[in-house]
Amino acid sequence: MFELLEDEYRRVWDRFYDEFKFQPSTSSFKWPAIKEPGASVTWSLAALDDDPEYERLDRLVEVVEQGLTFCIGPSGTLLALDWQHTSYRFAPQDVGGPGRLAWPLSPYPDGDYYIYLSEDFRMGSFGHPWEESLCLFGQEFLNAASAEVEKLLGQPIRRSGRIVGTA
Repeated sequence: MFELLEDEYRRVWDRFYDEFKFQPSTSSFKWPAIKEPGASVTWSLAALDDDPEYERLDRLVEVVEQGLTFCIGPSGTLLALDWQHTSYRFAPQDVGGPGRLAWPLSPYPDGDYYIYLSEDFRMGSFGHPWEESLCLFGQEFLNAASAEVEKLLGQPIRRSGRIVGTA
């Protein structure tokens, strides 16, 4: 696992701001904070509010980590971005599990925007701390993880950036 140095940190964040039209805000009038990709699903994290033993949260983290690891392949790397804080590049197959470093960050946005991204930005997750939501994007990643995430969090609130009807 490697901390992104200042020049690379700026390049990665500049690209993220540009490609995802990132507009951080605590105002619900400005949510979602990104332009959610065409192949994306966003869930509310409210289902985790009544999870005193963190079982659903732990399972959610496991599902996202397993899905990303599967999709990135045996030699791929991911970016772990923490808005206005240290960000990382890491190989998911080298972290987690006994005797290994833990994954940097979490898909659960614990007080700040937490983002996992493939190097080409085609798939990942975007955790929004104030909307209390999690967006997964990239068709391959959705195929690998969305059914299990839906079991844990319920029906999504948006698909491809569009509000899901309640009818």
